[in-house]
Amino acid sequence: MISLKQENLTVLHVATLNQPIRPNLGYGPIETVIYNIDKGLDASGHRSIVACSGDSRVFGEHHVTVDRSAGDYWSDNTTEKHKAMNIHLSKALYRARRGDIDIIHAHDPKAVEFMYDSVFKMNVPIVMTLHVSAEDSSLGGAYQRWANHLLASPLVYCAAISEYQKKQYSELVNVDNVVYHGIDVEEYPVKDESDKGSYLFTIGRITHDKGQDKAIEIAKKTGSKLIIAGCVQNKPADREFFAGLNNSIDLSTEVGKHPVDNDYYARVIKPLLDCDKQIIYIGEISSEHKKHWYRHARATLFPIQWGEPFGLVLVESMACGTPVIALKRGAVPEIVVDGKTGIVVDSIDAMIEAISRVNTIDPGDCRNHVHDNFSITSMAYKYSELYHQLIDSHKISENCSSLTDDYFTEPLLHGAIATL
Repeated sequence: MISLKQENLTVLHVATLNQPIRPNLGYGPIETVIYNIDKGLDASGHRSIVACSGDSRVFGEHHVTVDRSAGDYWSDNTTEKHKAMNIHLSKALYRARRGDIDIIHAHDPKAVEFMYDSVFKMNVPIVMTLHVSAEDSSLGGAYQRWANHLLASPLVYCAAISEYQKKQYSELVNVDNVVYHGIDVEEYPVKDESDKGSYLFTIGRITHDKGQDKAIEIAKKTGSKLIIAGCVQNKPADREFFAGLNNSIDLSTEVGKHPVDNDYYARVIKPLLDCDKQIIYIGEISSEHKKHWYRHARATLFPIQWGEPFGLVLVESMACGTPVIALKRGAVPEIVVDGKTGIVVDSIDAMIEAISRVNTIDPGDCRNHVHDNFSITSMAYKYSELYHQLIDSHKISENCSSLTDDYFTEPLLHGAIATL
């Protein structure tokens, strides 16, 4: 039960359109976080309104902006996509203009840029969660009128998702707060003891940065069975990388088509463990599927080749009691407690050596660490604290819902064009 002892607020989330905001997604990291924030705030008594696509399923109030999400993180920037984004942001802004919003929570700089001038007049603070690395953020050019760390408007506050990411952005945006992502821990099944003879597991978008080739190297050099899960996006570099893995993959199968029920392990997982194939690719899997693959794994490998700003995989694996063996990059040292909830090392050779030691990790320690530091409860409380801090600093009065005649009375469908 989530309980926040603070005055309840009305929060408008301006969601992304890559995927719907709902549970049990396959690949949808930002949308999963938005869903969890909404769930945590709603459970705590806040009024959480999510401006998002009609195929979403939220816990708070659903403010539908467009019929459907794009359904993909990578696709062509067509005229239709631009139009959909423009309508989405216009209708989100229209909802903000009703005058009952205490704070706007955005997850994309394009949304802030689109809404900024109107929101400035309303004096409603904006929180923007920084979901990507600083080098990929595009927070330059025109965005610097509100994002610059020296000139930033006090109406826009950026929340980093790790101390590592905060340092990355320190010279780029106005960022003073870190709010770690949280999950609903109780929805993750936990093992009672380590699975010494089980498989290694790695999950994530199939791309060089995630290091699936390194995971294969670790499995082969330790004689371990490896299960690889993840989507292959329609990016030339990712397609080429996946093609390069094919010679090392012994079996490819789509397990996502199988329903998740009480005998999922016996029907789906065990036959693959009993077969004579060592390196197995199971495709993109939903949240419900991956919980079972985490739970029955000996360890989750995280051989990332870049500075990951967070890493939900780490938290999800530990929630199931499965330790993580990871390279010491990005935010990994903030999330995994070396020697207690996983093993954090500096090289692939050290990851190989760690396989023999990972069985000493107590699944209960992994679970408790997530419960204490990365739960929906904790995330919702910290965002609530941040909201109240910003609102107090702006001294927003109770009658701020009175809008001037300058405001739109209908959604702006053909105004400023939002770009992807």
